[in-house]
Amino acid sequence: MTPYAASSAPSRRSFLASTAVATAAVAGGLPLLTACGGGQEGRKEGTTSGKAARKILPAYVASSVVAPDIPAKNGSSAGFTRAVSPDRLKTSVPDKLGSGGELTIMAPLWGTPPDNGNPYYKAMNEAIGVQTKWQNQDGNTYDEKLGAILASSDIPDVVVVPGWNLNGKIPNAVNAKFADLGPYLSGEKVKDYPNLAAVPTDAWQRCIFGGLLRAIPLPASYVTNIAPFYRKDVFDKHGWQPPRTTDEFLAWAKEATDAKGGVWACSDMKWTAFNAFGVLNGSDKALWWNLQDGKLVNRVETEEYLEALEWSRKLFAAGVVHPDDKAGKTTNPAGTRFTAGKLLVYNNDLSDWFGKTSEQRAQNPDFEMAAMDVFTHDGGDPLLWAVQPCNIFTFVSEKASEQKIKDFLAIANFCAAPYGTKERLLAEYGVEGTDFTLAKGVPTKTTKGVNEVLGAFDYTGKPAAYVAHPDFPEVTRGMVEWQQRMGAFTKKSSFYGLTITEPGRWSNLADDFEQLEDDVVRGRKKIGDVQQAVSEWKKQGGDDLRDWYRELLDTTGSAK
Repeated sequence: MTPYAASSAPSRRSFLASTAVATAAVAGGLPLLTACGGGQEGRKEGTTSGKAARKILPAYVASSVVAPDIPAKNGSSAGFTRAVSPDRLKTSVPDKLGSGGELTIMAPLWGTPPDNGNPYYKAMNEAIGVQTKWQNQDGNTYDEKLGAILASSDIPDVVVVPGWNLNGKIPNAVNAKFADLGPYLSGEKVKDYPNLAAVPTDAWQRCIFGGLLRAIPLPASYVTNIAPFYRKDVFDKHGWQPPRTTDEFLAWAKEATDAKGGVWACSDMKWTAFNAFGVLNGSDKALWWNLQDGKLVNRVETEEYLEALEWSRKLFAAGVVHPDDKAGKTTNPAGTRFTAGKLLVYNNDLSDWFGKTSEQRAQNPDFEMAAMDVFTHDGGDPLLWAVQPCNIFTFVSEKASEQKIKDFLAIANFCAAPYGTKERLLAEYGVEGTDFTLAKGVPTKTTKGVNEVLGAFDYTGKPAAYVAHPDFPEVTRGMVEWQQRMGAFTKKSSFYGLTITEPGRWSNLADDFEQLEDDVVRGRKKIGDVQQAVSEWKKQGGDDLRDWYRELLDTTGSAK
């Protein structure tokens, strides 16, 4: 069985999703300088912010249903360290908003799709008043299915689109194929859906595509989601302290590595290196641009980017990185080696803190992990860059009737219910006695719940970011307080919070850099190869793309 594992938003890293993208390019054009009117206009490029966005965005009305034990701070999630007993659960959706109609929903799934008639789906359908029919697709190849569906005329009523799949032709298809939700949600209209009204404005801003509010967001903390995890139990045993600088980390790693004994200090630390050196970061490439000293700069042009790669290369060269990372093996992931004691530090999504702890405590009561505060190259305060406050979107087909749109919003409002409500418990855990049981008030999924309560209603609405693991309150507190500390050093780059559709002729321009980075840190390529790639990137369109982004920024402004 799987214990309580609530959190407010899935992420790319926690799903281990494929990064493959649709590659066909389309002709480019001028930036979208202001919001569109009321028409459904496709193939729009650019973004919408400032006054134009304020006319579109839903009003914000904070939820007061349940107060968190740890309030959100510095961009962090809120934290709930205690379970709410069933007799104290609140009701946030007193009346069914659905019409009883049917909706077909396509979503990614990492696992085996459950039967559409399973008890969880039936209970959700009954509670909301909508009959859902799920078309779950393999998350690892979802971009391929998504591209094919959007290129056809046979689009499901509702489609989930992860932000990492917004590449190639897909952004323009989104602008052309999905409905405007503004008439139902903009301004005060959102108050018909109180749980959606409590979704932060930053997350809604990301849902403006082609000048129209087209999606429901899955809100997330904007603090970096990549944490350097360490085996705190092993560190305590040896008297080691988390390092404060990159040099201290390398020195510790050399001391801690025992290749003959089968123990290495760390996995590939590239993601943490970007944070340690203050590199513009995030899976959304718009966040790789920032206005610095009056010039728009891309991260690949910065000294910090090269320094981060060079430090990561030093770790491999020193022999402190587990050999499976150098070989690129995926059959023995870093997290598995970490829990087995074969490596002592790895970086991954912050949600892994709970996942690994709950997995290990039953078999190894002494197991303890924690997240290091991001160390730096000079021992000073880190410079961290905000990630997007939403990276998964759910759309309604432009062919959907008004009633189908309202039925979808009924689902979204139900699923956006906050922690401590009957709706949230049902959405997260399913049917008591079938999908979960209660032990001292803490819900624990049964095997059936693990297999069926996933990959569906997860995507159709979420409340503001929160963490709730009452079975491991120390992990909840650790996760939220880490976000709060790191949030104090987090800045928002020029295009934070915006969804930008680049001209198609440049949309795949930077696709090869990730592979080049991996080759450099493993010693297969040199820093000079990166510098050469940057020079070619500029000539092949990087400088033109810079001009395009600068015009966009000068005309529409940022969303910070």
